[in-house]
Amino acid sequence: MVAKVILIGEAAHLGKKHEDKPLIYSCVYKAFLYTLLVFAFHFVEEIIKRLIHGKDIAGAFRETPLDELLARSVIIFCTFIPFFAFTELGRVLGPDKFRAMFLRTGAVPNPSNEQAV
Repeated sequence: MVAKVILIGEAAHLGKKHEDKPLIYSCVYKAFLYTLLVFAFHFVEEIIKRLIHGKDIAGAFRETPLDELLARSVIIFCTFIPFFAFTELGRVLGPDKFRAMFLRTGAVPNPSNEQAV
């Protein structure tokens, strides 16, 4: 479910206004926004499930434990931070350089091998 929510958020250009700020701000901001989006989609999913099973909408809010939702949201937020850190780093470096840094040997110059000027 989280992957679908990320795709929907990207299609809606969620969090694009902070891309010109330092990467840490952009990563944390996007992680927070996407966590809220996952939280909202979870509620919508619970409401639809209750309607399909012939129950009332208000029961979805009463029967869903708040501490469970908050714990789940904190975990999702903490996993989104490195996810968006890598995504933003790839955006800034460009896909070719980012891929080369992770997959090719010698892609990043070693400062000890460089000659002194």
